[in-house]
Amino acid sequence: MSKWAKDAHKRVARTVGYALTIGGFDSWHDLSKVLEARLTPSEIGGIAYAAMQALGGDLSKEVFNATHGGVGSPIAPLFNQMDEAAFWADMAEPDALDAYCLASFNRMAPDRKAAFLGFVQGRRVA
Repeated sequence: MSKWAKDAHKRVARTVGYALTIGGFDSWHDLSKVLEARLTPSEIGGIAYAAMQALGGDLSKEVFNATHGGVGSPIAPLFNQMDEAAFWADMAEPDALDAYCLASFNRMAPDRKAAFLGFVQGRRVA
């Protein structure tokens, strides 16, 4: 490894070892700065992907939310409202889905509520 690895990769590997040994927020934060300085965005993305895969489901969502502040609220639509709502809902936490669903339903005009209820009650629940 030391014979063929790029110098930047050797430095990153050594810094990962330091972060693992020292632990704590500061060492991981410092590692992120070394990654940014020494690796390409593609290489950093590969490391992030492997780490998130290793974490799995709920813990990877917690890490994402801690680093990005969660998925937040739906944003302005790129194509149409339904496309953007579906995109946001695919990433949202169950509590956020429930909150936005109820708040949206409560703000609907009575005729829209009736049409919505007719639509969802006519569908089979998965």
